[in-house]
Amino acid sequence: MVSQARPTTTQFQTVTNRAVAAALSEVARLLQRQSDNPFRIAAYRRAASQVQRMSRPVGEIYEESGIEALRDLPGIGGSLARSIAELLDTGKLQLLDRLRERAQGEPLLCTLPGVGAELAQRIRTKLGVATLEELEAAAYDGRLRRVPGLGAKRIGAIRESLAARLQRMPDKSFRAAATPDQPPVGELLELDREYRQLAEARRLPQAAPRRFNPTGAAWLPVWHAERGGRRYTVLYSNTARAHEAEAIHNWVVIYRDDQAGAGQWTVITAELGPLHGRRIVRGREGECRDYYRDKTAQRELPL
Repeated sequence: MVSQARPTTTQFQTVTNRAVAAALSEVARLLQRQSDNPFRIAAYRRAASQVQRMSRPVGEIYEESGIEALRDLPGIGGSLARSIAELLDTGKLQLLDRLRERAQGEPLLCTLPGVGAELAQRIRTKLGVATLEELEAAAYDGRLRRVPGLGAKRIGAIRESLAARLQRMPDKSFRAAATPDQPPVGELLELDREYRQLAEARRLPQAAPRRFNPTGAAWLPVWHAERGGRRYTVLYSNTARAHEAEAIHNWVVIYRDDQAGAGQWTVITAELGPLHGRRIVRGREGECRDYYRDKTAQRELPL
């Protein structure tokens, strides 16, 4: 059997334990700034501390025994093992690049015609939008109308500018095409439905989040589920934006973290448009429309 080509030992050792730990720590800091899942933040912090304390180069472990050896390290699960392997293989981490882009989102929004610094700041403050893709989703699911000073005509111009920038057809509704590592929207919507039912019936363990919880009360229902070999953690959105919008028990965040992939999706109730009143996966509205259309002959999901 021909062995698969792997980077050389020298390449692995150019990414030191200190560099890996620094990247993981930066991911944790940026996730915290963006009000991400506190459990996810803590996991990256623990992993950074673990790698920093190791006397043996993590690259050496990876070279000898592969990603399975990284996964077996204390405090390192499947998702973190993939992140470390990516750093060792390429010297970069796509997740970190995306988080840095989100942190610099306001200057990025200003590159759109008609979106100046003041409007970009209002969009960021009101919606927490940081990327062009997130702005496009907000332009189509009704959230952009909440921003003061944005009427239908201006939103239409933003849609056209985004369509040109992202090379989409401007006369079609936004669709976030499914990719092989994206679970179907039907699966996400079913997880959302079951989670809210279980939470309302008080049948889930409740965590005490650190953010926006001055009394330290355990109130946040957390659900771990598995569908088709995919492992999920589901919980209400405990973010500044959710609190400001009084949507803590409306916005549901679904995290996937297993050996085959990882991701994060938010399910909300659409306020405007053809999906008004229905539960939708933010950023995948086109697929949600197809899903509900296919369900017309069946019982509709409860809202």
